[in-house]
Amino acid sequence: MALTVHLKWCVKLLLLFVVLCELCSAERTKTLDFDVKPGGVVQTFSAKLKKYKCTFTYACQGGTNEQWQMSVGLSDDEQMFSCSVWRPQGKSYLFFTQFKAEIKGAKIEYATAYSQTAVGGQRDVALKEEEYIVSESAVTHRDGKFHSELSKLTVIGRIRHDEL
Repeated sequence: MALTVHLKWCVKLLLLFVVLCELCSAERTKTLDFDVKPGGVVQTFSAKLKKYKCTFTYACQGGTNEQWQMSVGLSDDEQMFSCSVWRPQGKSYLFFTQFKAEIKGAKIEYATAYSQTAVGGQRDVALKEEEYIVSESAVTHRDGKFHSELSKLTVIGRIRHDEL
């Protein structure tokens, strides 16, 4: 009898631990759906996680709306903030005239842009480095060099800590 009660408490504690881990994980990542709209008008989509923010600004032409996603996340030690913007269906058929992914609260350590995403047996195809510019807070198309193909952006930044 005592073993059964003990086992029930262990199961309850395990379930509580799983639920708490899920909650902690949910506080560290967020994925949102949004439509990329052609028409040549500058559009913006943002996601915020705690005090950190990612903003995707773009203009594109051709076709119809495409469903895209934005994921933002914090590392377990809260030293890194990441932002990914991509088309889950793979290659975009829109003609991008400009793009910018900007992060607030972190300094970019890694950023890359892709013309195609790894979906359905395809692989990620990175843009040439000459097609975009990476600064401390943003990755932006390079005028005259960007070939108007964009399907994914990934930005990882180190959290800025206020000095005492």
